Amino acid sequence: MELLRMSKAAKRLGIHPMTLRQWAVDGKIPFSWVGRERRFSSVDVENMKRGSDVATSRPRLEVLYVRVSGSSGRESSLAAQEEELRTTSTGVVVKVVKDRGSGLRENRPGLNRLLQMVSDGSVTVVRVTHEDRLARFGVGWLKRLFAVYGVTLEVLHPKKSGGRDELLEDFVSVVTTFAGRLYGMRSAESRKRLLAESGQCAGTEDRAE
Repeated sequence: MELLRMSKAAKRLGIHPMTLRQWAVDGKIPFSWVGRERRFSSVDVENMKRGSDVATSRPRLEVLYVRVSGSSGRESSLAAQEEELRTTSTGVVVKVVKDRGSGLRENRPGLNRLLQMVSDGSVTVVRVTHEDRLARFGVGWLKRLFAVYGVTLEVLHPKKSGGRDELLEDFVSVVTTFAGRLYGMRSAESRKRLLAESGQCAGTEDRAE
């Protein structure tokens, strides 16, 4: 038995190393840690290769999903994410879906388009640079939903933190998001108060009458 590096094991299976990494994370194939590297048994790789789990005849149709938090600007970040995903692509890029908005928002136009593509069978792989680009929370549920339609999620840079660090990241994300929303509400109230004090609101009401 030989312990294979990820790149060599992926080559034997005829898949991208990111796909193999995701299989390892999802528990689809056993692996061992050698230092900080995952290693795969040649026996497990051959069994996987012979098994029905590897659908080599299925076309690799990719949708690339990129997102930034702001509603405007940050075009360079969107472009950088897209370029990184394109350069590592090993299939046909069907579409690049872009979103501008918080990862905590469930009703995002781009995410809705992505889910539609998954459900209608037009893609077989969803690719993102980082997990939180897709969503701040609930990525596990999205993975299971994708799996129902035979679609896999590939994360170019998987999370390396865990336990307390990951919980702290989630807590900071929630606090930051709600602080931003609260600031926006207060700003709206301040603008309304200033308009009222300047008499503009009264003037508007007089014209309406």
